[in-house]
Amino acid sequence: MASQRLLIVVPASNEEGRIGAVIRGIAEALPSADVLVVDDGSSDGTRHESLSAGARVLSLPVNLGYGSALQAGYKWAVRGGYDLVGQLDGDGQHPPEHLPRLLELLEDAQVDVAIGSRFLDRDGHYRPSAARKAGIAVFSRIASLVMRQHITDPTSGYQVMRLPVARFFCTDVYPSDYPDADILILLHRSGFKVREAGVRMLPSSAKSMHAGHRSLYYVYKMALSILVTLLRKPTMHGKPTAQP
Repeated sequence: MASQRLLIVVPASNEEGRIGAVIRGIAEALPSADVLVVDDGSSDGTRHESLSAGARVLSLPVNLGYGSALQAGYKWAVRGGYDLVGQLDGDGQHPPEHLPRLLELLEDAQVDVAIGSRFLDRDGHYRPSAARKAGIAVFSRIASLVMRQHITDPTSGYQVMRLPVARFFCTDVYPSDYPDADILILLHRSGFKVREAGVRMLPSSAKSMHAGHRSLYYVYKMALSILVTLLRKPTMHGKPTAQP
């Protein structure tokens, strides 16, 4: 895996004062990785701080949403000929030092997507709101049943994937707002293999991209999206890179 090109995609919206530390943390954890900050219509110094920290920056003209920012990063990775794509949030809630753990899981378990789970981290202190905790529990159960494996953190945006997955995410199946459990189910039904590893996560900033992510609306939206995903006819989008 050392010879494979890796791009870390960092979606960010008004993360001045935080994004620089995230980029430097990635460089420390994975010195050979390229870092792309997708600046989702920021009105502050996110772009300047990202460039100063050594990242490449793709600036979106307006705020398009978390999912659209990620998809822009996937398209960059596909066009750039990268082999692997990682993603973590720009507000600092995903400590970059866990990226090597996810890369090891991708290789050792021969899977297509490695996901960081805050609920598999024994030393974690993540405390979601009551509504979000209930939603995560429900979606964890649904995803586990459909995928026939235990999924503890279906809402985690801390991931590393192989290029065929990023290419799949460049299609119109990828949501523009918050891709979570619905996308994991879609990956499974499309023939990709997913595995989790424990990572530490920190509380997201009150000014982060997720600040307007209302818990009750999220539960409703995700339930509807999962239903649509289950009703959609499965389509195999090419043979996944990982072998049985």
